[in-house]
Amino acid sequence: MEDWSKDFFEAVGTAVYEVEKLFTDISRDWDQMVDELTKFSEEMTEEVHNKIFPELEEYLNEIVEPILDIYFDLELEFDESEFEPFVTYVHPTSTQYSACRGCQHYHGHVYGGNLLVCAMHPTGVEDDTCPDWESQ
Repeated sequence: MEDWSKDFFEAVGTAVYEVEKLFTDISRDWDQMVDELTKFSEEMTEEVHNKIFPELEEYLNEIVEPILDIYFDLELEFDESEFEPFVTYVHPTSTQYSACRGCQHYHGHVYGGNLLVCAMHPTGVEDDTCPDWESQ
């Protein structure tokens, strides 16, 4: 019986040694593979940086510079009214929307060319006084 247990522990020891050797070999091979990939990556990066980028830059300059020259030589004309703000404000005066002067409901914003005087009277009142007037 003693020979059986001795053989069992020797077999387990051998298996442990072989597994450890396997993992050591895999680790060594993995490190070599990573080193080779790193070296290859650095070589490719250098190749791209030294050979492809200068040619690409030269090619782009040949295409882009004439287009930019043409663009800057153009005298573009535009209508300044296109750049006016979409929403403007109209203050009530003594001649225009006089019933709205000092009213807390007065809105006075122009949206796309349409004045909104207030929510109760969108186009304003025609009289000199407003029935909904409230002071600010």
